[in-house]
Amino acid sequence: MLLTPEAIPQFWRFLSAIFAHGSLVHLLYNLFALALFGSILEKIIGSRKFLLVFFASGIFANIIAVNFYSASLGASGAVYGILGALTIMRPGMFVWAFGFPMPMFLAALFWIAGGVLGLFMPSQTGHIAHLSGIAVGFILGIFFKALRKQRRFRREAVIEAGEPSEADMRRWEQSYMLHR
Repeated sequence: MLLTPEAIPQFWRFLSAIFAHGSLVHLLYNLFALALFGSILEKIIGSRKFLLVFFASGIFANIIAVNFYSASLGASGAVYGILGALTIMRPGMFVWAFGFPMPMFLAALFWIAGGVLGLFMPSQTGHIAHLSGIAVGFILGIFFKALRKQRRFRREAVIEAGEPSEADMRRWEQSYMLHR
């Protein structure tokens, strides 16, 4: 459902607007990026955290965009959130972007630069939504990476403490092996 400034009291539109698209090409671009980058990020952080990144980025992007544009729709903010989180989690991973293989962090810099330049060139593209989405993705990526380091530190502390108990092993299996 299209999100317009008049629809702000209908809070569910911030979510439903993620699933509406302006054209088939718009939908296909978002689906392609979601399938490619989303599948990689989901394998790294798990399904629940992936959904958090997707929906938080998409909703926040719509909240910001509706203040600057006459309407907001599409999953681009959510997809950019996925790009942001993936950039933090795997900055050196090579991706094919702009016709060249490059590290993820460099591709993200190009996407951000394109969004910033797009702010000064009138078009039907929601560059503010893209930039808002990637910002949320960066923040969540930093948070998830810090959690991962904290867990790794705890795991190493258990190993240094000596032989883990059966209960420790079961907790570790539940936390790390079943969520990959």
